[in-house]
Amino acid sequence: MKTYIKHIVILITTFSLFSCEQERLDPVLTTADGGGLLTTYTAYTIDATDPLGSNVYGRIVFWKNTLDQTLVQISLYNTIAGLTHPALILDGMSGSDGETVLTLDNVSGDTGELESSKFFVITDTSYFDSISAMDGHINIYLSTTDDTIVATGNLGSNAEPVESN
Repeated sequence: MKTYIKHIVILITTFSLFSCEQERLDPVLTTADGGGLLTTYTAYTIDATDPLGSNVYGRIVFWKNTLDQTLVQISLYNTIAGLTHPALILDGMSGSDGETVLTLDNVSGDTGELESSKFFVITDTSYFDSISAMDGHINIYLSTTDDTIVATGNLGSNAEPVESN
């Protein structure tokens, strides 16, 4: 009887091992139709305030994603390695002492791009559609401890976009 029970236990164990084998699935690396695509954007120039000095310049691009959020991307050239450059959107024309409207992520002096992520996300779903009427500008500062403006650019009603779609 003991041998009989032993054989049954071995048989059940063998069947359970084979029945529990997991089928390996390949990862799905594609997105759904329209997912992950950014096609609607508006870009503005950021000009150097000291073209004979550090000559920091570039672009700010506002993207509209499929959730109607606005993604902000900054690309700067001639940034200062090792420094962190704060980026702020302010009221009024470039050169005016406008109030801060939006504090963006800092720009890395090593890469010329936003430090924490490729995009700064604005969740207000109406923001992108209001950019063209915005009375504002962007300032890029030398560092978190030095508020010298190294680059600036008008936005919205104060400038024509250099590119948009």
